[in-house]
Amino acid sequence: MTRHHPNALRRSAIIAAAALTVGAAGTLAAPGAGAATPAGTPKLDLIAASPTVTVDRWEGEPGVYLDLGTYVTVDGGPLELRVTRKSYNDPVVAEQVIRSGSRTVTKALPKGLVKDFSGLPGFLDVSISDQSGAMVAKATQSFCPNNRAGRIQPDAPATSKYPGGCSDNPFALGGVWGVEKGWAAATSQGFREDDAVDLPAGVYTAKVSVAKKYRDLFGMPDKTQTIKVTVRQDSGGQGLAGVKRGQKNTSKSPKPAAERPVGKAAVPADAPKPDLRSLPAYGIAITKGDEGGESAVPGKDYLAFSATVWNGGPSPLVVDGFRKPGAEKMDAYQYFYDAKGEQVGYTPTGTMEWDPRDGHQHWHFSDFASYRLLGADKKEIVRSGKEAFCLANTDAIDYTVKNANWHPGNTDLATACGEETSVSVREVLDVGNGDTYSQYRPGQSFDVSDLPNGTYYIQVIANPDNRLKEQSTANNVTYRKVVLGGTPGDRTVTVPKYGLVDAP
Repeated sequence: MTRHHPNALRRSAIIAAAALTVGAAGTLAAPGAGAATPAGTPKLDLIAASPTVTVDRWEGEPGVYLDLGTYVTVDGGPLELRVTRKSYNDPVVAEQVIRSGSRTVTKALPKGLVKDFSGLPGFLDVSISDQSGAMVAKATQSFCPNNRAGRIQPDAPATSKYPGGCSDNPFALGGVWGVEKGWAAATSQGFREDDAVDLPAGVYTAKVSVAKKYRDLFGMPDKTQTIKVTVRQDSGGQGLAGVKRGQKNTSKSPKPAAERPVGKAAVPADAPKPDLRSLPAYGIAITKGDEGGESAVPGKDYLAFSATVWNGGPSPLVVDGFRKPGAEKMDAYQYFYDAKGEQVGYTPTGTMEWDPRDGHQHWHFSDFASYRLLGADKKEIVRSGKEAFCLANTDAIDYTVKNANWHPGNTDLATACGEETSVSVREVLDVGNGDTYSQYRPGQSFDVSDLPNGTYYIQVIANPDNRLKEQSTANNVTYRKVVLGGTPGDRTVTVPKYGLVDAP
């Protein structure tokens, strides 16, 4: 089952030693001559793990995904960046955080440098030459400091406190990027569609360097790594399509209860609760005559989209299902935890049901979210048939909120949703994380075949029947404006920007 928006398929400082000092207000400022570098300032360098790499060109793919084995190493202190935006009407801003003893200092990155929450854009310059020395391709690559990091020094921390990836959700609100001291992060973000380079099978030479603006920003040496690249044509299998992205499974999430809860059910009034929040729909498109893989129906038009419900905290959403012998459904219970993570209560919260359909085949919690198409007057016209979900932490939405879990465990359906023979299931939506669902399956997208052209709204509602107990329900509903055009059987959709977010 697709849980991400259509473009979400992914395949997988020296900070100038003589240029920065601690300012009086706790920020980094340019010092005079001879000023000392604050303790804990990271020192960054670009290395190549191997002088040679082999990459496959998969049948049906747009090109080669250049994972050239280059890494950014960090010494002197951890590299930490905080990326935020106040609202969707404000730009994304980023700052570097340096912990100098008991003091924390920050340095704002240049305005406009960071565009979203997927990483530092244009970080690497890559040029590719063939065996005659002629340049055949040039590319730039972004860098997510959280990407495929590992330690390179024996005295480095054994585990990283930083998240396992950067967010590609266009409506993310806050991110934390970091590399521990003595660790290195891969510069390649894996298999990103935008990073494909059209190279035939053969032998090439790649030259990789950090863009000057980042060398200047982080005080990195001007260094070029040269790698021999063999491109190998691979016609077997189905390429890398269908690979799900996920984060490292080093979960600190609550573990499943072994048995059905005992004692009197109660919702503790003073215990922290989750705060479910809906994000505007995106990945919006017309599927002409095709509703989620079903046979095309001439003259039919469906409006498909992706939507995210996330948990703003301060407590995780924890729902357990328990199955009575022979029962077709599970009884669902929501659990509550105090500030120390100790369970302090639970309450019945509906049911879970097994979905046997191809592409599902897992346990769904009922009535988690609802999707509706509204007219220009915001009155309901069409309702999606999708309301039951297996909860999974598919997207990092805001890792700067209180109690955000940077290492959620259940990041895809395979980790959380159980099997047909399961007697119990635990489904969790951790703080700071969202569950993205793409409405591209039968009965889920909106049939707009007979609707007149004009303005409509996609309404996303979290917790529509208030089955779940949460901190607030004031932020459970969002609307995304769409404009239908074209003719029956050949409809079009235009999606205006949402504030500054241009994500159709």
